[in-house]
Amino acid sequence: MAERLIRIAMNGVTGRLGQNQHLVNSILAIRREGGLPLANGDRLMPEPILVGRNADKLARLAAAHGVADWSTDMAAVLADPEVEIYFDVAATAGRRERALAAIAAGKHIYLEKPIADTLEDALAIARAAAGAGLCNAVVQDKVFLPGFQKLRKLKRAGFFGRVLSVKLDFGWWIFDGEMHPAQRSSWNYRKAEGGGLILDMFPHWRYMIDGLVAPVTAVSCRHATVTPTRRDEAGQPYAVDVEDEVAATFELEGGAFAQVTSSWATRVRKDDMLTLQVDGEKGSALATLHRCFIQPDVATPKPAWNVQTRVDHDFQADWQEVPDVDPFKNSYRCGWELFLKHVVEGAPFPSPLIEGAKGLQLVDACYRSNRERRWVDLPALAL
Repeated sequence: MAERLIRIAMNGVTGRLGQNQHLVNSILAIRREGGLPLANGDRLMPEPILVGRNADKLARLAAAHGVADWSTDMAAVLADPEVEIYFDVAATAGRRERALAAIAAGKHIYLEKPIADTLEDALAIARAAAGAGLCNAVVQDKVFLPGFQKLRKLKRAGFFGRVLSVKLDFGWWIFDGEMHPAQRSSWNYRKAEGGGLILDMFPHWRYMIDGLVAPVTAVSCRHATVTPTRRDEAGQPYAVDVEDEVAATFELEGGAFAQVTSSWATRVRKDDMLTLQVDGEKGSALATLHRCFIQPDVATPKPAWNVQTRVDHDFQADWQEVPDVDPFKNSYRCGWELFLKHVVEGAPFPSPLIEGAKGLQLVDACYRSNRERRWVDLPALAL
């Protein structure tokens, strides 16, 4: 058994998502366990180089986690022939330029979603990477969560039969900074900095529904800014110029509709902050991040509608929970392991950058639908 090193330029991991999920719980977790086993018996050892603009933050992060290399000189890192992969979890604004520079340097590309600000930029990145013959991928972490893995298995097993409808409900209460500090950074609420609920979350909804249910073919969308003023990290008031409440309907291949509600201004009274329910002829399932509940046709109750009598029936008790069978692994790490094997072994990877472009296609269509108050089709994309 031999050890094979692979050097990865990781841009933006001083932020919370990049540090916690991509660096600590993915790349460093693989290193702590002695590397990633390969098909030939070797072990692949990822070696991160932390890249960013703030030298102090990079130095502190590297020291805290025993990372040997960091740099504020992106050009020098990309010029290093030993660096094989460029990963970007920095701010969406500017990602196109950073990604294209990495592609020009011959690096394989792994990008957080959204992969760009616009569909045109996303397609430019995907086409450049494909044209250069480089491995390229977008992060699609949600489908690797236990609840949605269970939902995928149900679909593959034919549990639903013909899908009739889908409901995706997402959101929680984000404080505006008056009573308590906001749980999300202020850039999320500024358009110039890549903020907005649609840009942030609807690329997730695209790949989830495409992969777990059926491809999205059209959308009707309305959005609003329900909290117009907030306070930033310094306690200063600012005007919100992006949406924080969205209601959309997706038309799916096969004719079913998906009702999609998303909000940063709703209080949670449901199974989880994100739930996905699929209703089919043979049965229904509701998945949360970690759990999944089912109600097959043969076990569906027949409730009586009676406005004269209070209903005390526990409808949730009529559902059966799908047991935990497979061991849980961090969802971001699942994606990293697949991508590393894709680069080194040529193993298949489910989400090349064209899939990330589909997320931006949905984003653009949602904004257009709201602006023009109509349905917008989502034609097939090609490189």
